This record gives sequence, structure tokens and C-alpha cells, in this order.
Amino acid sequence: MANRYGEAALMAVRQAGSTDITPEERWEASMQKLYPTSPAARNKGCPRGAFLGLCEEGLVKGIPAGRYTKSQANKQYAVRAVALLTEGTQHWSRTSLWRAVTNGVDKAENSQMDVVLALWNNDLILGKS
Repeated sequence: MANRYGEAALMAVRQAGSTDITPEERWEASMQKLYPTSPAARNKGCPRGAFLGLCEEGLVKGIPAGRYTKSQANKQYAVRAVALLTEGTQHWSRTSLWRAVTNGVDKAENSQMDVVLALWNNDLILGKS
């Protein structure tokens, strides 16, 4: 089961009739539904950067590649996580995936892997076999 940020990513991808809505607008609409009374939660940058980074690289089903985020670090974490998942050489937990993505650097995971794993586990990542 995805946490709320993973759920936001799923909602953003699955928005009906959203072909003329940008990934940023999709994310914002999802966050508004999930966190209607918490601006701090809605504005959390790390999961947003991970989602938009995957979209930017054309890795999310139904969303064309484009320029969507300024958050290069969160984008890199998410793209690296997808690469590791795609290798399929092991079962990744959120924690082990984060450790691998950051090369074991002691840095707190901030829901980036929740976004990646929610999309991955729901077959919304392109190239997933």
C-alpha cells in the first residue's frame, strides 16, 4: 500500500481526461485532494521532485517527456531507483532502495522512494517488464 505521496503520484497519473493538464498541475490537484488543510504537506518538495523528474525523463506511462522540475537531486534519486528496479536482480524495500540510490550516504529519505515504488508496483513505469 502506498503512503500518501505514493498515492498522490498514482492519482496524478490516473487523472481522467488529463491530456492537456501538465504533470505539475496533476500533482498539485492530487495533493489538494489528499492534503486539503495542510499547505506544508502539499508543498513538500522531495516527492514532488521525484514524480516530476520521472515524468521529465518520459518514464511515466501516459505522460510525455518534457521539462517539469528544477529539483535535479530528487529527479536523479528517482531515475536511479527506476534503473535499479528495472535490473530486477533483487527485491528492494523502500529502505534498501534508498540506501542503494544514495550509495549508502547517511541522508534521510523524504518520500521519493514512496513515489517510485507506488508507480512501479502499479505498472505505471515505462519499460517495466
